[in-house]
Amino acid sequence: MPKRTDYISWDAYFMGIAMLSAYRSKDPRTQVGACIVNNENRIMSVGYNGFPRGCDDDTFPWEHDGAAADTKYPYVVHAELNAILNAGGRNLSGCKLYVALFPCAECAKAIIQSGIREVLYLSDKYNGEPSNIAAKRMFDASGVLYSRLDLGAAQITIDFDADKI
Repeated sequence: MPKRTDYISWDAYFMGIAMLSAYRSKDPRTQVGACIVNNENRIMSVGYNGFPRGCDDDTFPWEHDGAAADTKYPYVVHAELNAILNAGGRNLSGCKLYVALFPCAECAKAIIQSGIREVLYLSDKYNGEPSNIAAKRMFDASGVLYSRLDLGAAQITIDFDADKI
């Protein structure tokens, strides 16, 4: 019997892990996941956007608009930074980061400092915004490669029916 030929690529697999991680986010507006992978295709860490440990997500604001301290923005840790922090100090030099949304400037700084060398993303919906421009400028200056990942498929379906395994 020949092996299967309809298996997913490494890029689809790792972006799938990032997207699955995004399902852990409790943010009612934007769910982002990230997956950091080394050059041997081993997952080093994952993360998603949410409040820091110990900050009760039932008492901190999820609002998008209003006074800054009354919105989610000063409190939420982005998926990329969470993935870097979740790596527990492991060496991320030379790794790739798979992320749903192109990183902001703050995350770009952490990505560069951690030694990640490539960012693969699905959406660049903030293209042209000041934080997006700054992130790209820093990536270009530091040699971090970035590209939109076109997987050719809109979705991967996960079936938890044990009888189909």
